[in-house]
Amino acid sequence: MQVLYEDNHIIIVNKACGEIVQGDKTGDEPLVERVRQWIKEKYAKPGNVFCGVTHRIDRPTCGLVMFARTSKGLSRVNELFRKGEVHKTYWAIVKNRPPKDSDTLTHYLTPVEKNNKTYVSDTPREGAVKAVLKYRLIGSGDNYHLLEIDLLTGRKHQIRAQLSHIGCPIKGDLKYGAPRSNPDGGISLQSHRMWFEHPVSHVVVDVTAPLPPDPLWQALAP
Repeated sequence: MQVLYEDNHIIIVNKACGEIVQGDKTGDEPLVERVRQWIKEKYAKPGNVFCGVTHRIDRPTCGLVMFARTSKGLSRVNELFRKGEVHKTYWAIVKNRPPKDSDTLTHYLTPVEKNNKTYVSDTPREGAVKAVLKYRLIGSGDNYHLLEIDLLTGRKHQIRAQLSHIGCPIKGDLKYGAPRSNPDGGISLQSHRMWFEHPVSHVVVDVTAPLPPDPLWQALAP
């Protein structure tokens, strides 16, 4: 875990692929507990330490995750997310070059709990939610391409499902059509940048995650 931004109300960390943000049925230690312990030790705080989850990213995904250090911070950040005022950019490595170098994708997604997978439709259907993202090609190599993605809606597995639907599954993402897994078991999707007006101080917070250590990221990055 790497802390990239911290103040009295919020903390932004760089999550490694494979870590879970919140506890689940696996019983593995979640990132929120590690952040809570980090705060407790850094400030020698007695008793329970507040650490609120403001959003999540998928377990095999890496990159920026924001937590709230106070209940006031949590309620205000939750409001920013609700109003779409926390802007997030993702980077994804894909095997296939997309049909267009930049595009806006609009689909309708149906998440299925049984197999923890999201299904994509080009047209509205009962029970499906509208999902919109913008992407652009920012790097290419002999075998892989790097996309920058702006999420306009936040749906379960949205980027993974939508990119797979246009023939561009993310490297390592077996669930959505990649031919093989990554050595670390993660997928080549990073929550790369996050920016917003701080809900208490009103200064602009703009944080970018360092590239993952895999040399392919370094080779494709602009």
